[in-house]
Amino acid sequence: MVADTASYHRIVLDSRPAGRPTADNFRLEEVAVPTLEDGEVLVRNHYLSIDPYMLGRMSTGVSYAPSQPLGEVMIGEAVGEIVQSRNKEFPVGDHVVGQLGWQEMALSDGQALRRVDIGAAPMSAHLGVLGMTGVTAWYGMTQICSPVAGSTVVVSAAAGAVGGVAVQLAKAKGCRVVGIAGGSRKCKYVMESLGADACVDYKKHADSAALGRAVGSHAPDGVDAYFDNVNGWMLDGVLPLMNRFGRIALCGMISRYGDTPMQLSAHSYLLISRLRAEGFIVWDHLDLWPQALQELTDLLQSGSLRSGESIAEGIEAAPAACIGLLSGENLGKQLVKLN
Repeated sequence: MVADTASYHRIVLDSRPAGRPTADNFRLEEVAVPTLEDGEVLVRNHYLSIDPYMLGRMSTGVSYAPSQPLGEVMIGEAVGEIVQSRNKEFPVGDHVVGQLGWQEMALSDGQALRRVDIGAAPMSAHLGVLGMTGVTAWYGMTQICSPVAGSTVVVSAAAGAVGGVAVQLAKAKGCRVVGIAGGSRKCKYVMESLGADACVDYKKHADSAALGRAVGSHAPDGVDAYFDNVNGWMLDGVLPLMNRFGRIALCGMISRYGDTPMQLSAHSYLLISRLRAEGFIVWDHLDLWPQALQELTDLLQSGSLRSGESIAEGIEAAPAACIGLLSGENLGKQLVKLN
């Protein structure tokens, strides 16, 4: 297969958001399809991954990764098909995942591409449960939360991409799982589609103390592990519920993305209850990816793992999908399907 067009569209970051992004921070461009040099491939992207971490990359604040440069294509993973190749390792027709950006086509030297088997699962799943999302949930749950049958696990942002997989992994281990999500629609999804035993609608609770009481009503024996995608006031609410020697996987900080930095007021519980709280970035553990992807594939194919997705259509929909994700509009993995 060859590229059948002389140009393609991409989204660039035009200005830095003041808080949460708006459509004005992005710009749609049409650019010429590049000519390949030795060792390069051209990928036609089929799906783009939209993730909360992108807001942190749009700013110039301190983070674990460099800021997104202005005027350049927006960062992000994509899955697609190689349509031109001058790289013997990646022939035309291969399907790959990589940091290919918000664009319909992407040039790559192949160094950061990961070949995927679209026969094992739908193409979109390789950005979700069989991609960075799934491995993030797998690492935080299996390597930090260490769930055992009969224990109680709480997951915040439980209707989101990572949180939704974390809920299902804990249930697969035989745990009692309490989700936290925003709104009745999301809580219904967390319980009925993902299998959580209970779900607390945080929008009904004015502060961390009220949230803690609500979560505690579903965890009468305390909380053994907490998969935290939110931080801030939500972490403050769960900390007093933690049993001694409990584990906390610090995965995300949705509560502070684009807003005033969170104030952690309940940190003394880390000492009182001898808790293990560990932050992690999934790219630091590439050695575990093969194991994680194999286990996730087995769970998906056995029907024990659901691939929840929210899909927007067309490259021009990427900014709105990102804005909607940060406003909590999605269920499961937010993707953009390209024409």
